[in-house]
Amino acid sequence: MTASFAPDTDSSIPLHVVTQDALADWVADQPDAVQTFVSTQSFTGAIGQTLSIPSPDGTPLMALIGYGTAGSRLRGRFHLAAGCAKLPKGIYSIASGLPEAEAENEALGWLLSGYRFDRYATRATLEAHLIAPPGVDAARVEALATGEALTRTLINTPASDMGPPDLEQAARDLASAHGATIAVTIGDDLLSENFPMIHTVGRAADRAPRLIDMRWGTTGPKLTLVGKGVCFDTGGLNLKPGASMGLMKKDMGGAAAVLGLAHMIMATGLKVQLRVLIPAVENSVSGNAFRPQDILTSRKGLTVEINNTDAEGRLVLADALALADEEKPDYIISMATLTGAARVAVGPDLAPYFSDDPAFVSALESGAAAQADPVWRMPFHTPYEAMIEPGIADLDNAPKGGFAGCITAALFLRRFVSDSPYAHFDIYGWQPSDAPARAKGGVGQATRALYAALPDLLKT
Repeated sequence: MTASFAPDTDSSIPLHVVTQDALADWVADQPDAVQTFVSTQSFTGAIGQTLSIPSPDGTPLMALIGYGTAGSRLRGRFHLAAGCAKLPKGIYSIASGLPEAEAENEALGWLLSGYRFDRYATRATLEAHLIAPPGVDAARVEALATGEALTRTLINTPASDMGPPDLEQAARDLASAHGATIAVTIGDDLLSENFPMIHTVGRAADRAPRLIDMRWGTTGPKLTLVGKGVCFDTGGLNLKPGASMGLMKKDMGGAAAVLGLAHMIMATGLKVQLRVLIPAVENSVSGNAFRPQDILTSRKGLTVEINNTDAEGRLVLADALALADEEKPDYIISMATLTGAARVAVGPDLAPYFSDDPAFVSALESGAAAQADPVWRMPFHTPYEAMIEPGIADLDNAPKGGFAGCITAALFLRRFVSDSPYAHFDIYGWQPSDAPARAKGGVGQATRALYAALPDLLKT
């Protein structure tokens, strides 16, 4: 899906953004006919309310959209998106009331409200289209919205149509659109190319495991994004119960997120040397599935005792991170739907991240606030390292006890990055219920925050 603003036109419908406390003053400044019409309606300026005001011939004269109160706006984001679907069909231009500082995010929210996952069923489209507000970089916002739409669609697509070969094709399509190069290592070639844990996790599936390696850009700092691409996770021989398996099509949400972020970077020409690594596998059950108590040797040479085959994401990421680190880029960032512990800690709306770099933290937190893309810092708590050391091998993929599960997973991943600055995101990748600009289903998390942070972080 390509998200775009409506073309500018003299026939657009003026749209006034009105807060609850400014409504009376706004009405008082209008012609008598408008005052009379508004006074007979139930419009209060609450978030999500709209009002279309007709001209004498019945065509729309203008429209109002509620912007609530300062307090109500703190309880959510993308406030215009709460009402745009209620407006009559037409092309709208912001006439007054939208704070300049919020224009970009509100315009982005409007575009995201137009997202529809309609591969399998027809869905009603958004019929109220917006002209980019004055001062908004339309191309940039469209790139953000299109990248987010890509992430959502990849996550929403069921595993029957989004296995490792399909995820590879999505990466190839993205590479082709932006002139990037791509190389893919498949099946038993993973062993000869020294990606043993990616092969081990994916070997039980009918669709072969693979490592996707995409590159773009020849100048600027080197940025490597690593995304978990577990296209479906049964839990392996430690089989998940049915209730826990129901959403496992989204276990490639990290891969979807880094591909969406890659689109944002490439579409806007950010001056970086971008590399995207995606270990794409299915964690299936078969006679050759890996087993509890197996000990695997990783690309880095570290040995890993398997104490739960359902902790497979960190295994495939480990080989990809080791590869990324060999090139010593200026930054490595991993994104993964990795642990349930992260959801318990912060819920579905926040993206937990791990970083020991104050410059990264500062740039990311600033970007998250600017982009209405919330994140939450978690600790690389070094004293917990002992929890991931089983004694019989270098590392334990599933420490007993259940304490600090997202932290121990992040510490596990950090063991595979020795020479490069590193940050890790343990995202959820799913919107549990409809919210403004965020339909129920797959969703990007932390990608816009990262995009906004990269220029400061990498000094591009």
